[in-house]
Amino acid sequence: MTAVTDATFEHDVLDRSVDVPVVVDLWASWCGPCQTLGPVLERVVAATGGQVELVKVDVDANPRVSATFGVKSIPAVFALKDRRIVDSFVGALPEAAVTEFVARLAPAPSEADRLVALGDEDSLRQALELEPDHSGAVVALAELLVQQGEGDEALLLLGRVPETPEVRRVAALARIGPDATTNGAGDVEARLQGLLDQVKHDQAARQEFVDLLEVLGPDDPRTPAYRRALASRLY
Repeated sequence: MTAVTDATFEHDVLDRSVDVPVVVDLWASWCGPCQTLGPVLERVVAATGGQVELVKVDVDANPRVSATFGVKSIPAVFALKDRRIVDSFVGALPEAAVTEFVARLAPAPSEADRLVALGDEDSLRQALELEPDHSGAVVALAELLVQQGEGDEALLLLGRVPETPEVRRVAALARIGPDATTNGAGDVEARLQGLLDQVKHDQAARQEFVDLLEVLGPDDPRTPAYRRALASRLY
């Protein structure tokens, strides 16, 4: 899920919709139905395995995007393909209706998709023989390789696909190791704290610090605090 602004709309929505269907969720923090619909959209779109992408637009902060869609009520959701609106709805629909909406956008599953759903290494490698840049197969196989200690191969594989939050997370795991954040909260915080004194002048330390935060993820309460600490050291 990407947060889109007036400045990034052209690239992140219109241009991107040429490659993959894009669902645009127009919302605001004060809108109760928006808070209900948002997690449903995220869950349903994530289930497509990259065949559909979701972006969110805060209508209060981005009036130009709101005007482009002629939004009069929120939540308002628009689907774009090839830079054109192909479907839309207004209001917090139930999950079944949202699933049906997204399903109309996703292409029919390919043989590679079927192999990715199996999830084992042989099936994932077969999927990549059919579609070398299949993002779901790339990320899933890369994560398996990381668990096997094959971080270099995983990073090489991830280079085939565009950067996404999930690609960044698996790449970070490949660089720092799959167990980097699972040895206890104190160990992780001690590692981050130790790296803080080095990040300004040591690129490797800076990369390791960022990788640890990628693996912790945006929902970990430590992530925003340490991102602010990193920014204060760099700037």
